[in-house]
Amino acid sequence: MAKKSAIEKNNKRRKLTAQYAERRATLKAMVNDKTVSLEERFNAQLKLNELPRNASPVRIRNRCEVSGRPRGFYRKLKMSRIALRELGNGGHVPGMVKSSW
Repeated sequence: MAKKSAIEKNNKRRKLTAQYAERRATLKAMVNDKTVSLEERFNAQLKLNELPRNASPVRIRNRCEVSGRPRGFYRKLKMSRIALRELGNGGHVPGMVKSSW
């Protein structure tokens, strides 16, 4: 199980990202728009830099929904390989069977 502080920090980042998503998208569009004057693009970049760092989506870490583990993460199932194995062995994942040969 991951530290609760790390899980909560990640949840806080998710909330901030959702909160600033629209503002961030408009500023990024203005910065990348070549038809806008250079001064306006520069001011948009400065405003973008003033946003909180944790509002950036790249700072969000994929974590297991079951254990909070950050590594060995399957995006489709939103869980780590270890949690998936435990649930699969317990018969809680439909269609998953333990391999044997």
